[in-house]
Amino acid sequence: MTPTITAFEKSPDRGKGQARDMRVRWALEEVGQPYEVRLVSFAAMKEPPHHALQPFGQIPTYEDGDLALFDSSAIVLHIAERHAGLLPDEANARAHAVMWMFAAVTTMEWTIVERETAILLEGEETWHKQRLAVVEDRIRGRLRDLSARLGDAEWLDGAFSAADLSMVMVLRRLNRSNLLDEFPNLLAYVARGEARPAFKRAFDAQLAVFTAASTG
Repeated sequence: MTPTITAFEKSPDRGKGQARDMRVRWALEEVGQPYEVRLVSFAAMKEPPHHALQPFGQIPTYEDGDLALFDSSAIVLHIAERHAGLLPDEANARAHAVMWMFAAVTTMEWTIVERETAILLEGEETWHKQRLAVVEDRIRGRLRDLSARLGDAEWLDGAFSAADLSMVMVLRRLNRSNLLDEFPNLLAYVARGEARPAFKRAFDAQLAVFTAASTG
C-alpha cells in the first residue's frame, strides 16, 4: 500500500521546509517510496479524528495499512528500518546512526527550540535580552561540540544516513540566525544535505503546498 502522511494545509513556516512533515517527506524520497499527503487545517488538527491519530494535535502522522504512527522522528526511524538506504546494515554502525538520530532531536534540537520560544513568546519581557544571550551561548556550545566531532568528514558516521537527515533538519532551524556562520564545516554539512536530490524533491513538494494555499 502507499503510505499517507499529514501536513499543514497552510504551513506557518511559509514554505521554508521547516515543518516536521519535511523530515518524513525527505526520508520517503531517499528510499524511493511513493506516498500520499492529506492536508490538515489548524481547526481539523484539534478535532477527534486527527487526535485519534496524533493525541497532541500536531503533524505529521503516518498511515500504512493498519499501522498509524505519529512523531516525525519515530516515523523516520520506521521508514529507515523498513527500507534500505537510510541505516547501515552492520549492527554497530546501525546503532550509531540511531544514536545520532536521538542526539539530533534531544541534545541539539531542544536548545534551538528554546531560542525560538524566547524570540516568539518572550520578546516583551524585561529579561528577554539576557535570557536570549544565555540560550544562544548554550547553542554555541552544542554547535562547537558537533563541529569538533564532524571535523572534515562528509557525514556524521560514514555514509549518509537517517542520522544526517535528522541532524541537517535540526540545524536548518538556525537558518534565520547567524549562529551557524561561526562553524563553516557545519554550514557546509547542511548545504550537502540540502543538495541531495531527495531533499530537493521533498522541499519542492512542501513549498508547492504553501504556494497553492497562498494563491488559492
